Amino acid sequence: MATSLSTHVLDTAIGRPVSGVRVSLYRGTELVARGDTDADGRINELGRELAAGSYRLLFAVKGPFFEEVALQVRLEDGHYHVPLLVTPFGCVIYRGS
Repeated sequence: MATSLSTHVLDTAIGRPVSGVRVSLYRGTELVARGDTDADGRINELGRELAAGSYRLLFAVKGPFFEEVALQVRLEDGHYHVPLLVTPFGCVIYRGS
């Protein structure tokens, strides 16, 4: 089974998706994939057929408090959906379905 990753960025302070967020995926120091969230705040596929292993997701949110939000993840076989919920002074990241 292939490994894939998607994400969704929402501003929960105003209840709307955040478009134009640059999301980068690194394996070690190597940039594996990069994309920008669409009008619905989504990137449906970040990288194609990823190898299992440890990755770093970097969200360039450029908000009033956070400039970047980073997350280290371990991906195995299957699909991973990683939403980011942001407000001016807080954020939540979780593994979605």
